[in-house]
Amino acid sequence: MRWTGRFAGYDTASFRKDLLSGLIVGIIAIPLGMAFAIASGVKPEYGIYTTIIAGVLISLCGGSRYQIGGPTGAFVPILFAITMQYGYENLLLAGFLSGIILVIMGLFKAGTLIKYMPKPVTIGFTSGIAVIIFTGQLPNLLGLRNIEKHESFLFNLAEIFKHLTSINVFSLATAAICLAVVLLSQRYLPKLPGSLTGMLISSAAAALFFNGHVDTIGSVFGDIPGTLPHLHFPELTLQRIEQLIFPAIVIAMLGGIESLLSAVVADNMSAKRHNSNRELIGQGIANLVTPLFGGIPATGAIARTATNVKYGAVSPISGIMHSIVVFLVFIFFSRYASHIPLASMAPILIIVAWNMSERKPFIYILKSKTSDSAVLLLTFLLTVLTNLSTAVAAGLLLSVILFLKRMSTAFMVTSCHDYPQISICIIKGPLFFGAADRFENLVMNTINEKSKVLLLRMEKVPFMDTSGESKLNSLVKHFRKYGVTVMISEIQSQPLEVLKRGEIYRFIGQEHFFQHSDQAIDYALNQLEYRSSL
Repeated sequence: MRWTGRFAGYDTASFRKDLLSGLIVGIIAIPLGMAFAIASGVKPEYGIYTTIIAGVLISLCGGSRYQIGGPTGAFVPILFAITMQYGYENLLLAGFLSGIILVIMGLFKAGTLIKYMPKPVTIGFTSGIAVIIFTGQLPNLLGLRNIEKHESFLFNLAEIFKHLTSINVFSLATAAICLAVVLLSQRYLPKLPGSLTGMLISSAAAALFFNGHVDTIGSVFGDIPGTLPHLHFPELTLQRIEQLIFPAIVIAMLGGIESLLSAVVADNMSAKRHNSNRELIGQGIANLVTPLFGGIPATGAIARTATNVKYGAVSPISGIMHSIVVFLVFIFFSRYASHIPLASMAPILIIVAWNMSERKPFIYILKSKTSDSAVLLLTFLLTVLTNLSTAVAAGLLLSVILFLKRMSTAFMVTSCHDYPQISICIIKGPLFFGAADRFENLVMNTINEKSKVLLLRMEKVPFMDTSGESKLNSLVKHFRKYGVTVMISEIQSQPLEVLKRGEIYRFIGQEHFFQHSDQAIDYALNQLEYRSSL
């Protein structure tokens, strides 16, 4: 059988590589799937359902050879807020609606647009999410009891301080064992799945020495069933859709951004290229199907995808194998998972938060003291103090405003006065609404009062919008009133098309447009000589 596309050249050796990488990533994904589900305010098995179902569908239908899909840390604050406000059933419906939105985004080629997300915005909200995840794990780490969960970061922080007197030393010891094992294994045994090893050893220690003194998954959430749930379609009503459409949009946008960032990471590690629009469609299909089996929203997982590439994955088969590994472990060993202490899960998520915090680029941008620093700080603070959708919207808005300001101040008009009756203005930069007034002022200030001809050299104007065209139109009419002829040379194709669609092209006259400035100057000199001879 001859393979094509993402499976081109696939053979038995390729399958062995996919099998090995899928096995390793699957083992890594098991504790993360449960931990992310718990942090999102739902039962741990829902994270496993997501890892199994979404993992297969993202690999099969997505646009990357190496993408590993499942629950991720970036989703934790959003899903927790939705669960707190609307409940688990409505979380499933929001995930289902986000799947529809992602498919539509992929069909309308939105994958190429998401890459224009400013870096300070992505670093800002990623770092903010890391802070939320870290603080969210402190109650389990410290073994605090009777903690009331809130949507607000500040309220949750106040709740932690309020109950600090009830620290459970057994939970703290369990968490310390898990953290130590994870960090030591990463340093001295990097091929060992540190998170799983830490969870198993700390769970065993808690069972032997602290039995009955620490909260476990079973004591808080009940026993984990060893089977997948039955297919269940959410109840779709207009009222529920209206209620959940905004959370669904937020899930879709963040899921799209993170999945494409993950695909780019895989591209950089493998020298391959993903199909961004197909990736969005694959993510959408996964989020359409996963909620039908009780799974929470999923996206591409950057760390697991990078691990997949690192261990030699060749094709999407590795992602499918990772889901099969999770499924088999879940079926045969789920009854033991109920005994895992929550304190063993907390260090795993704290390390995830530390790794996703973007510390170095965050500090670098902050120290640069540029407009990017303001965007970064605003996005970060709003992510922590309000919510992700507000933070991203505000960060994008501020980025656009600052960009327009930079573009408008970078717009320049320089003049040449080599000829007494000819003013030559060299225009540099995009002529758009943000620079239109500056364009008018600069031209008015540079023109010679005795000029009979104004030549606008526009070879360095890459773009013009209707505001720029309107301002140019009014300038031409103003100069025409005072007997000044306006000519344009070396104009690029896009600005020329804008002028042709309006009245200004006919008003100036086709004969006053020139490919070269020398031609325009010769024409102007001839016209002035002709006028003086009359």
